[in-house]
Amino acid sequence: MRAIKIKQGTTIRLEQFLKLAGVVMTGGEAKTLIQDGMIKVNGVIEERRGRALYPEDIVTMPDGENLKVFYKEDEIVLRED
Repeated sequence: MRAIKIKQGTTIRLEQFLKLAGVVMTGGEAKTLIQDGMIKVNGVIEERRGRALYPEDIVTMPDGENLKVFYKEDEIVLRED
């Protein structure tokens, strides 16, 4: 299972998530996979491109790869001046 991080306090649409994860190159490619019923969210076939994903959701690709949604922690950079 691969963890894909999104900005804390937000959701992400399924179509955007597939692009962020690098499993598709274009929105059209994501649209085809989703509308053809090839993507599952939490074990259920999902055919809506705009389905909101939340942390802990698991997206399953046609090849069986699982992608889990996580919040990205805000990074703090300390600098010495």
